[in-house]
Amino acid sequence: MLKSSGWAARVLKFACLATLVTTQAVWAQPADETITIEGLLSAGWQIAGFTGAVDNWATFTLLRHPNENYLVQCRAGYDATREPHVKPHCYKLR
Repeated sequence: MLKSSGWAARVLKFACLATLVTTQAVWAQPADETITIEGLLSAGWQIAGFTGAVDNWATFTLLRHPNENYLVQCRAGYDATREPHVKPHCYKLR
């Protein structure tokens, strides 16, 4: 029994550490509120990929630019009960 509880404690410590590192990485990035999908496309950015979210409420779009060394990810959600209906959120992936 001691071996399994030691193993469980190590797994729990690893999970806590992984959560902490992931949370710090996400919070360390400033929100790029001024980036819009329309602005990116007009500036020469190209759609590199897209997918629907699990909740069927949003779509993720990945954009790339030939002259930049980072990608931009945009999440565009649609909510008929809110105004404006489409709410995009874009940020740089470095």
